[in-house]
Amino acid sequence: MKKNQIWKVYGTDYKEMTKALLDAADLKDCIYEKARRKFGSSAEEETVRGIAVGIKPNLVTASPAQFGGTTHPEIVAGIVEYLQENHFSNLLIAEGSWVGDRTEEAFRYCGYNELSVKYHVPLVDTQKESSHSVNCSGLKLQITDAADRIDFLINVPVMKGHCQTKVTCALKNMKGLLPNAEKSRFHRMGLMKPIAHLNTGIHQDFIVVDHICGDLDFEEGGNPVIRNCIMAAADPVLTDSYVCRLMQYSTDEVPYIGMAEDLGVGSSDLEKAEILLLEKGEGPGAAYKIRSLGIYEDEDKEEVRKKVLDVSYAVDEVDSCSACYGNLIGALVRLEEEGLLKKLDTQIGIGQGFRGKGGVLGIGECTSQFTHCIRGCPPDEDSIYDGLRAFIMEENR
Repeated sequence: MKKNQIWKVYGTDYKEMTKALLDAADLKDCIYEKARRKFGSSAEEETVRGIAVGIKPNLVTASPAQFGGTTHPEIVAGIVEYLQENHFSNLLIAEGSWVGDRTEEAFRYCGYNELSVKYHVPLVDTQKESSHSVNCSGLKLQITDAADRIDFLINVPVMKGHCQTKVTCALKNMKGLLPNAEKSRFHRMGLMKPIAHLNTGIHQDFIVVDHICGDLDFEEGGNPVIRNCIMAAADPVLTDSYVCRLMQYSTDEVPYIGMAEDLGVGSSDLEKAEILLLEKGEGPGAAYKIRSLGIYEDEDKEEVRKKVLDVSYAVDEVDSCSACYGNLIGALVRLEEEGLLKKLDTQIGIGQGFRGKGGVLGIGECTSQFTHCIRGCPPDEDSIYDGLRAFIMEENR
């Protein structure tokens, strides 16, 4: 695969589609090339095939992939089958859910325990891993030790929206290889800069994007938009730039993309990108054919609802964690739909920047000194909704 290529395939047999995509994009040759660099050009075939291949899905929370927030297990099954059929056996699946959820529950609920047993591939919960400091182009970050056990990293993000960064895909998905404390620190650092620098400390070798039914508003899902598409690429900056185009954002609206490009992680130049569509012929057993698309020929350009922007006016946010902020936005959307949010005259405080400070109405333990605080770390969406609804009703009696 060339760095400027983005491969796409559409359909509903996700495992078969994935395997066909990996075959067309020559994943096997990409791994062999990396293995030869690691072990030497004269390394035995058995040694080369023993390279440690890590698969990094997005299991932000324990919700089924059909909700639009987590990586479909069928895609990962397709990756594993492809690798094992090509005699790569040293595989692992590594992930850490967001702060407030447990990865082991996500593994179980999202179908990854069964996948692990079926294919004899270990699951690594990075929330339970020790970590070490890595100098990521001048910014020291704590990265879990699992990252060092991976020689070839296959990133499997979901293309979806995010309540704070607008989009999340290849670059941001590397946060799952951080310990929870470092994830929280990322938010205190403003998210954008550390995400960019993290991608100089962790190198993605191959990207398989789950563009099946990602939620275009919320990272945790709940409003899936069905596209039944899987994409493959080698450059995370180009991938995220393309995702921005599909979701009708400019890359300037997602600053970590340009920052990562400046740090040498990849290129955002879509004018030089080659979009390749894998199409299956008619009839049973038909072969796939490759068709080249222009960058502006795509059928699946999204009309983003941008619900987050519709309700964020009610929020005073300072360094909040994604789980807490996402749950608040979900509750606010519900209140907006009921016509209640416009009756709220008090701005809602949320985030680590409010620790030890006073205020009127706050969300989460960081606002425990506020007069009215909906507690939790993070509080769930229903608790926030109920608490805010009660506050609004009381204030408008």
